[in-house]
Amino acid sequence: MRSPLANAIEAVLFVAEKPVSRSELAKTVNATPRQVDAALGELAQGYAGTGLRLQHDGDDWQLITSPEQATFVAAYLGADRLRVSPASLETLAVIAYRQPVTRAEVEAIRGVNCDQTIYTLTQRRLIEERGRRETPGRPILYGTTWEFLECFGLSSLDDLPRALSPEGAITLEATGARDGSVS
Repeated sequence: MRSPLANAIEAVLFVAEKPVSRSELAKTVNATPRQVDAALGELAQGYAGTGLRLQHDGDDWQLITSPEQATFVAAYLGADRLRVSPASLETLAVIAYRQPVTRAEVEAIRGVNCDQTIYTLTQRRLIEERGRRETPGRPILYGTTWEFLECFGLSSLDDLPRALSPEGAITLEATGARDGSVS
């Protein structure tokens, strides 16, 4: 049986249309951040092996369906958002590991024009604009979204696989390339 505080937090997360910060949860349910942490841990344990789970990025929390149930949810919603072309997947990988990143930086890595691919990924809400780089022309910076995490079954960007060298060692480039922010 869960605590009344965990039940209150679950109800708030259930109706929230966007991720909710720990401080906002504490204020809403009239609890301390430490109590909220304990209740979130309680909820996470309770969701083990169910169709739901808690997803977080930093201080923001969200209640989502488990990735193992994605095919059923997609069938019910009629969604095919997980169908991503190889070009889109390559572009998405560059953005996920290098964010925030400009279109020109993605194109330099991929070696091809990415205008349409970035447009498609934005329309599918897998990436979003994160601001502008303070350089001439002020190019748009792109990063991944909560929908990206949900579609790929990730709790946070820290769950992304690390790049390995041919010898099997984790490369330094992949570990420090992103700032870990998702909005």
